[in-house]
Amino acid sequence: MARIYPFRAWRYSPSGVRLEDVVTQPYDKISPAMQQAYYQRSPYNLVRIILGLPELFDAERGESVYSRAASDFRAWREQGVLVQEKDPCIFAYAQRFQVPGTQIVKTRRGFIALGRLHDYAEQVVFRHEQTLSKPKSDRLNLLKATHAHFGQIFMLYSDPAGSVEKILYEDPGPAEAEVTDEYGVLHRLWRIGDPAVIRLLSTAMADKKLIIADGHHRYETALNYSREFAPAAPAPSEHNPSALPQPPYPEAAVMMTFVNMDSDGLVILPTHRVVHSLPAFDPAAFARAAEEFFTVDALPGGDAGDYIAKLKQETHPAFVAVTRAGALLLRSKPEPIAAALAGLPERQRNLDLSHLHSIVLDRLLSLDAEKVREQTNLRYLRDAAEAVEQVRRGEADVTFLTNPVTMEQLREVAFAGDVMPQKSTDFFPKLLSGLTIYALD
Repeated sequence: MARIYPFRAWRYSPSGVRLEDVVTQPYDKISPAMQQAYYQRSPYNLVRIILGLPELFDAERGESVYSRAASDFRAWREQGVLVQEKDPCIFAYAQRFQVPGTQIVKTRRGFIALGRLHDYAEQVVFRHEQTLSKPKSDRLNLLKATHAHFGQIFMLYSDPAGSVEKILYEDPGPAEAEVTDEYGVLHRLWRIGDPAVIRLLSTAMADKKLIIADGHHRYETALNYSREFAPAAPAPSEHNPSALPQPPYPEAAVMMTFVNMDSDGLVILPTHRVVHSLPAFDPAAFARAAEEFFTVDALPGGDAGDYIAKLKQETHPAFVAVTRAGALLLRSKPEPIAAALAGLPERQRNLDLSHLHSIVLDRLLSLDAEKVREQTNLRYLRDAAEAVEQVRRGEADVTFLTNPVTMEQLREVAFAGDVMPQKSTDFFPKLLSGLTIYALD
């Protein structure tokens, strides 16, 4: 099923830069303030490639963030800022972190390798949520300009016995590279170049099916791009048991981090919805309309932490709506919701976010699928406090605070071939970009 490959990664040279100065969070988790901070850390910070500042380029002279990214990537390789591994390898990758809002410390273990790109119809790689149009266009432009992948797709596989982790972490020794990010997460990397270990790992992964945890947009972009380079006929294969596996052509694979979905190190956070710029939003009228599908209870004045604590007590679909008039706890009414969502698969009818998107956003606020896809009136935020404050500052009409999707829900929906609404999951912590780079040429 899943095909993995070692690769000659490009990596930052430790003799030229400090790793903490050049790696970044994934592009879609970089706020404007983080973008500015990354620019100031180092002239070689990866943000200059994956999320350049448009105002720094002269459009009239044909410059763009994409052409500059390609230029910088080429120059950094020529200057030795980035150096390439001599031999194909994979990387064990561990992250030690404190679960947000708790005192619990966990370690998530996985590995970085190339993974074969598969169309969803092949049922090897499964998605779990819808994608947005703008990010895919942006990532395609960057891929075409640089011919490289700078971050990993976060992939989940099932391995209750933990056999893959045992191969990787039985005796890892000191980490080859480590860095602590802005969220206090310790990232550690071990290079694995032993051909016997790589072949053993490839065999262990051969029967796995994969779920995309993070990186749907980049995966679909890479898949579409790979089709442009697919040979008219497959090259004849010569069986060589001693040879390391390799993709049929460079574009047929993308850099991935593989993590066992059965491990204790997986944490999913909620992503809250902030609705703004509606032509005429009346909090009282919204509350009345919501009563057709939900029990609506006013919550006493408080902060985002109070609302989240209340929401966590709910065992059935529910969410909190925060408007300028106050906060409301919306609990789904089973019969009206079932009738309204009769066209959805049963697994999705049980999801809080399906109720929020299909009933509240679509029916009550007239934000249809296209508006949601284009993010016309919608923002997604991890930080509940900031989501609430945007309403109170008058920057949004209503914020919806949600509980996180569970791993069991994600697994059921994905393997059934269904998808959740956009931005349904927020796996924490994120995979750092810039630890390894896969150049297609």
